Amino acid sequence: MDYLDEEQRRAITMKSSSISLLFRDHSINLIDSPGHIDFCSEVSTAARLSDGALILVDAVEGVHIQTHAVLRQSWIEKLTPCLVLNKIDRLITELKLTPMEAYTRLLRIIHEVNGIVSAYKSEKYLSDVDSLLAGASDDGDGEYDHELLEDDDEDTFQPQKGNVAFVCALDGWGFCIEQFAEFYASKLGASMAALKKGFWGPRYFNTKKMMIVGKKGMEGFSRDPQPMFVQFVLKPLWQVYQAALDVDGDKQMLQKVIKSFNLSLPSRELQNKDAKAVLQAVMRRWLPLSDTVLSMVIKCMPDPISAQSLRISRLLPKRDLAVDGNAHYSDIVAEAEHVSKCVEACDSSAEAPCVVFVSKMFAIPAKMIPQKGPNGEKLNHSLVGEVGGGELEECFLAFARIFSGVLNLGQKVFVLSALYDPLKVDLSQKHLQEAEVQRLYLMMGQGLKPVSCASAGNVVAIQGLGQYILKSATLSTVRNCWPFSSMMFQVSPTLKVAIEPSDPANMGALMRGLRLLNRADPFVEVTVSSRGEQVLAAAGEVHLERCIKDLKERFAKVSLEVSPPLVSYKETIEGGEGFSFLDTLMISPTSTQYVEKVTANGRCVVRAQVARLPNALTRVLEESGEILADIIEGRPVKKSGSLGYVSHDDGDPVAVLRKHLVDSLESELELDSQKSDNDRLEKYKQLCRRFLQRIWSLGPSQVGPNILLVPDSKATEVIHTSSGQSGFRIHGSCHVSEKLGFLDYSSSDSVVDTGNGEPSEATSSMYMEAEGLKNSIVAGFQLATSAGPLCDEPMWGLAFLVESYIFPDDSENKDHLDQYGIFSGQVMTAVKDACRAAVLQNKPRLAEAMYFCELNTQGDFLKKMYAVLSRRRSRVLKEEMQEGSALFTVHAYVPVAESFGFADELRKSTGAAASALLVLSHWEVLPEDPFFVPKTEEEIEEYGDGSSVLPNMARKLINAVRRRKGLHVEEKVVQHATKQRTLARKV
Repeated sequence: MDYLDEEQRRAITMKSSSISLLFRDHSINLIDSPGHIDFCSEVSTAARLSDGALILVDAVEGVHIQTHAVLRQSWIEKLTPCLVLNKIDRLITELKLTPMEAYTRLLRIIHEVNGIVSAYKSEKYLSDVDSLLAGASDDGDGEYDHELLEDDDEDTFQPQKGNVAFVCALDGWGFCIEQFAEFYASKLGASMAALKKGFWGPRYFNTKKMMIVGKKGMEGFSRDPQPMFVQFVLKPLWQVYQAALDVDGDKQMLQKVIKSFNLSLPSRELQNKDAKAVLQAVMRRWLPLSDTVLSMVIKCMPDPISAQSLRISRLLPKRDLAVDGNAHYSDIVAEAEHVSKCVEACDSSAEAPCVVFVSKMFAIPAKMIPQKGPNGEKLNHSLVGEVGGGELEECFLAFARIFSGVLNLGQKVFVLSALYDPLKVDLSQKHLQEAEVQRLYLMMGQGLKPVSCASAGNVVAIQGLGQYILKSATLSTVRNCWPFSSMMFQVSPTLKVAIEPSDPANMGALMRGLRLLNRADPFVEVTVSSRGEQVLAAAGEVHLERCIKDLKERFAKVSLEVSPPLVSYKETIEGGEGFSFLDTLMISPTSTQYVEKVTANGRCVVRAQVARLPNALTRVLEESGEILADIIEGRPVKKSGSLGYVSHDDGDPVAVLRKHLVDSLESELELDSQKSDNDRLEKYKQLCRRFLQRIWSLGPSQVGPNILLVPDSKATEVIHTSSGQSGFRIHGSCHVSEKLGFLDYSSSDSVVDTGNGEPSEATSSMYMEAEGLKNSIVAGFQLATSAGPLCDEPMWGLAFLVESYIFPDDSENKDHLDQYGIFSGQVMTAVKDACRAAVLQNKPRLAEAMYFCELNTQGDFLKKMYAVLSRRRSRVLKEEMQEGSALFTVHAYVPVAESFGFADELRKSTGAAASALLVLSHWEVLPEDPFFVPKTEEEIEEYGDGSSVLPNMARKLINAVRRRKGLHVEEKVVQHATKQRTLARKV
């Protein structure tokens, strides 16, 4: 189903495409999704519309990082998975493995995949226990749901259960164990069920006793017993391949297979001079791939009615609502619950409300739209509401699935965005639109089949929603319906470039093309930088190349200028050991670690101090951004999480997040416990508890990995200047700690300044003015964390303690506007400058994003591969040889800044013998000091007096970013002052 020119040129799938198949009286909607990591968003959109997943694993290369990603995606979306081991033929033709070696390899791959799924089960089990324990401690009720806590030790993928297929997609054949069990049942006189169990695992067939026995049962009968899977399944396959492909092979073997299985092959195919073509013809009729896979789908995957009852907690999570006896709200909630029950039951009756989820919008050329309707009538394509206007060259269709009811042509539906709430009528109007289904199609790969209606369980394409939906949405025939939960993507768009038209006159065409591209691609992001540039963000190089190609040839149709990649960095400080950050977050009159700034009018003094947060706490804050945004803004919390943060369908997400934050600090405490005594550990526990109770704000954007702390209650309330004026401290509020519930169970010895007490010395007007400046302090903190002092990049993993003191206004005319500007703006600027100066004072460092890279190559090319990695500042983690093959697998970390062109260079250096998979892993702090100057005798002896020291890597990266942003860069204008350089002008 890869019909795009770019897909065929690269021989990879780039977009999800669907086809509706009829197999043995079953209607199957099959969605083909990409395997390349750059197009993982297409996997997410396909998973939301599916009930099951076919997990494809290469039998030669084994489990990759992308295998982990798709298994996790299917686990989160509650899909029923089946495993397909592809490229079995390469074990015979390329690796030359014996049947026993191939069996050992297949056994190891299945065991490894089962281990991955088992880890997700254990993770879910532990999270459920945590949720129940949190609920029990809050409610005082110790009753547990034993079905929820049931730990299933059985492997997910078992060939004897029929959910594992062994295939060769290129040659078009495949089989499950059941097919061979059915054939041998009559031959051996055994039951089919016994053979299915015996065809996998350490089970052997004793030909004397005609029994299936264990390994002990073969003692004295055979010195080298072979499992039944090897003896009865793999050996015949090996014999067929060797007979067909070997020069001295037994050609009668093929005739024997044809006769034994009553295969009908045309004589011209058997007489083909190409041995490979003859083999393919025999194998396709002996073990047809389509029958194998579709039979496995029917037997092992649930139908839509069963699947939606299992997935309802993921699709429409339960909402805890308090209607307080309001009759109007009660009716709305009752109707919304009725809709949820219809979705859960997959009600396909005409009376049921129709609910549809659109996972993405995709564009196709208008000439590909069918010219005739379902009944053969000629269609009028002057459609209303399509994107683009004027002459329609690209038509947008909605890639959707019907979850309830029947969708009819010309039907009116409500388009609900993810923020729609039927209980909030005033706020929800902008999230609710009414549209009409203008055309309805069944997708047949590249083609479209017009239909007049479609019932629940079908995957369809809908025309007429182009101007209503940007990426995804929920469609419903009733207003009172909750929108489906948002889809979760494995990675975020990290590769950014600035684009502009070669001819400035084509700027309008570029803007229109960007709008169309943003709608057509579910993962691309289009933004405007602070310099006014149009920035395009993609998942990787291949994804970016396809986006640029689509812009040039389909959407904008103009020549473009593309900038070098814009790499994001983070700014932080050098981390201390253990819990030193808790000791430093205290400003005392004798301390010299804080930075002091004064507003222009001298009425406010700001003192700021910064410390590095533990990495575990920073990681939890980063991964919980969506949940934190819901909690802080008071919205209903979506119980979905992200791919890095395990979904919790049961229990309170706030309590679970609170426990994760506490655990992140306790994990650091356990690491530090080996170096500290009991008294010191108890002190740190008290400080950790007080730390979590003093969180005022997070930043940047209110949900970032930086923390603003409320000053401790022991801090100085009043300060005095040399002129005798007294300044009163501005009290903060523990807003975030209160939202997260850390103040609900504060102990008696944890005194937290909540800002409720008014200083006795302050006048009422001073107190009111101080209260009004709280938002200015938070705004200054947000500005500082969004643009650090090194190169205006966001800060990362920092905790700021800001103390602000306000002095009375002694000016003669208090009502006159301050000549230095609005006072709140001055405070905001002072806080921002103080925070940035505090970072510069505490050994600033640059953090860069890192890719986890998995490489596969043969031993002959390891040296060349390592040469490429060393040029890219990579750090190799491990190297191991794949069992049963000559391939080596290397794991490494590659900086995102060095990854551009990495695949091409690796391909050229190794002659296409090495392949690499890149996935965003983590942020890593560069150890170099960007402001390094030799000071000690050893440093001066090694580097000189400083004038000859070359900029280190951190300084080079900072200068490159500052130069790109138009900021001042300290660099030498004259590089070689002592050398005479005359430029001869030759005529």
